[in-house]
Amino acid sequence: MKPGQRLWTRDELLLAINLYCKLTFGQMHSRNLAIVELAGLLNRTPSSIALKLVNFASLDPSLTQAGMSNASQLDRQVWSEFYADWSGKAYESEKLLAEAQHTTLEELVVEYEPLPPVPAGKVKEQLVKVRVNQQFFRKAIMAAYNNTCCITGLQQPALLVAGHIKPWSEDEANRLNPRNGLALNALHDRAFELGLFTIRPDDYVIEVTPALRNPKRPDADAAGALLGRFHGQGLRLPARQRFLPDPMFLAWHRAKWLGK
Repeated sequence: MKPGQRLWTRDELLLAINLYCKLTFGQMHSRNLAIVELAGLLNRTPSSIALKLVNFASLDPSLTQAGMSNASQLDRQVWSEFYADWSGKAYESEKLLAEAQHTTLEELVVEYEPLPPVPAGKVKEQLVKVRVNQQFFRKAIMAAYNNTCCITGLQQPALLVAGHIKPWSEDEANRLNPRNGLALNALHDRAFELGLFTIRPDDYVIEVTPALRNPKRPDADAAGALLGRFHGQGLRLPARQRFLPDPMFLAWHRAKWLGK
């Protein structure tokens, strides 16, 4: 360690991983305002934050070509903890972020959706936690796909949702796992939920249900325009394939709706 440098703490690393998940790969440089802001909160230089994010990229198993790693033993340990417990560590890191910004978790989730009027207590705490986690998941998915619908290419964040491949209610452990998510416009998110199309896990090709590709359907033109024309098209994959959809989750979805 160079003179004047100080060791990273576990809490600082959790905040750095939190930011890593929310930035597109090309934004991980010292001029990025989010990196500058975190550097100010941690009393570190933007360059040191950017370097730490690159170290985490070298540990990310979703990246096929991440480069050499200068990650420390603590980097590896905290990264492994985060990757093994997305829900727990995402929430913990959001709490740390709120504390560093001298605000509350409730204030942090306002940008996601204002909380309904509920009395203080356990119910409100649970609601805040759900919103915090949902917001983290959305930011991670939108960053991975560069705010682009993976089916249509639509680039209007207000019209996009972070959809789950394996639903929130079906797999608690992977509710916040970015590899269980897709950036979709609201229409195609609902169509995916209903099994109107699936994605082949071996090559990420979109397969629309035969019923919607039937030219004899009364709404054949509309169904074809909205969904049928994407049949056989490759999915628009995340930049650098970071947080690439896990074939295991795609296979689960495919088996549920196609039985194979």
